[in-house]
Amino acid sequence: MKRSEVRIDLERLKTLLAGVNAFGFNLETGGYNRVGFSDAHMASIDWFEAQMRQDGLTTSRDGAANLFGRYGDGNGPSVMIGSHLDTVIEGGAFDGSLGACVALECVRTIKDAGLSLSSPIEVVATSEEEGRFGGMLGSQTISGQVSEEWLEQAADANGIRLIDAMSAQGLDAAEIMSSSRSPESVKAFLELHIEQGPLLEKEQLDIGVADKVSGICNLECVLTGVANHSGTTPMNMRADAFAGLAEVGVSIPRLIAQYGTEFSRITIGKVELTPNHTHTVPGRADFTVILRDADENVMRRLRKELETIITDVAAKHTLGFKVHERSWLSPVKLDETLAEQSLASAKALGYSVKCMSSGAGHDAQTMQALCPSTLVFIPSKNGISHAPEEHSDWADIEKGANVMLQTLIALAS
Repeated sequence: MKRSEVRIDLERLKTLLAGVNAFGFNLETGGYNRVGFSDAHMASIDWFEAQMRQDGLTTSRDGAANLFGRYGDGNGPSVMIGSHLDTVIEGGAFDGSLGACVALECVRTIKDAGLSLSSPIEVVATSEEEGRFGGMLGSQTISGQVSEEWLEQAADANGIRLIDAMSAQGLDAAEIMSSSRSPESVKAFLELHIEQGPLLEKEQLDIGVADKVSGICNLECVLTGVANHSGTTPMNMRADAFAGLAEVGVSIPRLIAQYGTEFSRITIGKVELTPNHTHTVPGRADFTVILRDADENVMRRLRKELETIITDVAAKHTLGFKVHERSWLSPVKLDETLAEQSLASAKALGYSVKCMSSGAGHDAQTMQALCPSTLVFIPSKNGISHAPEEHSDWADIEKGANVMLQTLIALAS
């Protein structure tokens, strides 16, 4: 069989993904809960490593619990392929885990076909991509982008420190600082992902190839007022933290219209009011803001103007305020040559394809700092992701997996 005729085994891929998704499944909601360094997340890594070993891959883990499975002879630079196994809270079945499973299925297919390789392949399941502690810890560790200062202060939205969460799993966070890979050790990085947006489905396209990825600014904000009786406190004498928060939220569309672009996204995603009582004026509002754009200058202008809005709103409502930047990932332009290779693979298979930007953050954007990286999308049903309703059709998945397979063969042969 010619290399161009080799195809992945879809039923085997379905079984592999179902195995990963046995961990952290919530039967009541249909959602998946494998947040970074949770018991379910670590158990899924253990299970996936066992699958790699059964297929003859040589496995290893680094200080961030990134899992690697090496296939092929030689100590030369590898072609790395994969994605992450962790999820957001009540996430979907495909985000991240599909890319990791496709990577292993590609190696299984190459092995079954008896194809010879000039470069070894490394299947990677990156750790803590979803940003429980801010950023994308796994791929940032691989590419050497974690600082000791950040590591010391990193904590999730509930105040749990990264160092403590890792320690609870028997891991030493200090090992992260010695776990970066050298550029000479990785030839390229490939990632398949669901689009997590509506464009491919709307345009009835099979495949998207990302040429750039939006940056992500993760802010932790607090508005502090005075908790008081809702019946006895006059409206003009309140220091209502929720009223301030609401005004910040309402200002976002105007802010983007004035300073943003078509790629700008600002989201208030997590809110906690204190005290959270029916008859009490909220005295404190804790909330997160995720800010994205494909242009770093635009991101910085939006961040500056957002903080100005928070400052003005706090003064108007007699509130104290704090804005803390938990993490900053700059926008990234992905490798043009690899993008062209992915586009060529899709076209050779007869699939409709387009180049597009990614509004969501992915491991490929951080890996680009280490090596040429490419990101391939398949359609998402109704553009829904980070929810139990997340879905991609298996016919689309099969096409995306075969694009990855052909691109991988071209790079490793």
